[in-house]
This record gives sequence, C-alpha cells and structure tokens, in this order.
Amino acid sequence: MSKWKEYLDRFALIAGFCLIIGFTSQEFRDSLGAMMNDLLGPLTVLPIHIVILLLSVITGLYVSIIQKYTINWEATKKAQEQMKVFQKEFREAQLSGNKNKLKKLEEQRAEIMQMQSEMMKQQFKPMSYTMLVTLPIFGWLYYLIFVLQPEATIMLPFYGIKILATDMVLRFVPAWLFWYFICSLSISQVIRKLLNIGA
Repeated sequence: MSKWKEYLDRFALIAGFCLIIGFTSQEFRDSLGAMMNDLLGPLTVLPIHIVILLLSVITGLYVSIIQKYTINWEATKKAQEQMKVFQKEFREAQLSGNKNKLKKLEEQRAEIMQMQSEMMKQQFKPMSYTMLVTLPIFGWLYYLIFVLQPEATIMLPFYGIKILATDMVLRFVPAWLFWYFICSLSISQVIRKLLNIGA
C-alpha cells in the first residue's frame, strides 16, 4: 500500500509541476480553460462574483481535506514548539554571552535543521495534490474572464460599485483575483475550523 502511495505522490508531484510550468504559457492557459469549460461552463449563468465564490468553496474544501490527511499536524505542532524553544534559548545565550550554552545549542542545530527540513517536506507534499485541482480552476477562470466574457463586471462589496473583472484594485491586483482571495481566505478559515485542521 505504501508503495502505491509513493507512486501516487510522485505522479502528483510531476503532474503538479508540469501544470505550474504550463501555466506560464498563454496558449496552455487557453487550452486548459477551454477543456475545463466543458465541466464548469454551466456556471456561467450565474454572476461572475458568485461563480468565483463557489469555486473558492470547492478549492478551499479540497485543499483543506488534502492538508488534513497528508500533514501530521501533531508532529508539526510539536516540531514548531521545539524550534521556538531552541530559538529563544539560542537568542538568550547570545545576549548573555554564555559560551557553554551556545556550544551545546550549536550541537543541537543540526537536529533542529533536520526537523525544519521535514516540516517543509510535510507542507510541500499536499501542494502537488492541490495544484491538480486549483490550476485547472484558475485556467478556466482566466479563460472565462479574458476570452468568454471580457466585458464581465464584478461587484466588490467594500467598493460599492460595479467594475470590470479585469480592472486593477490595490494598483496591481485584478478585481477577479482579489475577490477570489478574499472568498478563499475566509472560507478556508471556516472549513479548517470545522474539520479541526492545524489545531
């Protein structure tokens, strides 16, 4: 079983990486968006801000479930606490000039670095799986807004006016992307709380 999981992890990593590379190409984004339109096209009957809200729910739920079952949160929390204690002790030893303490802590540094590396691997693993859903959805949103509905408007609650989905807010962020991030962040927090992730 672990062998299959290893193959699945490897496949997800390669496929996710290929999607990331491909996403830098306009032609690839358009092709991906057109392909995804067969699946998500029916959503276009809804206002674009509702479409983005629904997609952020889908991605938020998917990402949260993947993280819940691929990250060992107990081990991660324990490692974070150990690193925090190490950093505090190291800083105190430096400030007080305690050479003996610093020497002992230097010996522990390799272990802490290893722990940090394992934590980063833990965080990286679900990313390849999440890219398999998130990037195709982004590809379709891009296709919808720039190809199918270039004149689409979006109502941002705090602006109180309708603006083009492609208009910039905060000087450099497109309105549709800004709205997606607001929806995604708030919905992800609720889902994580409900699924008890990272607690």
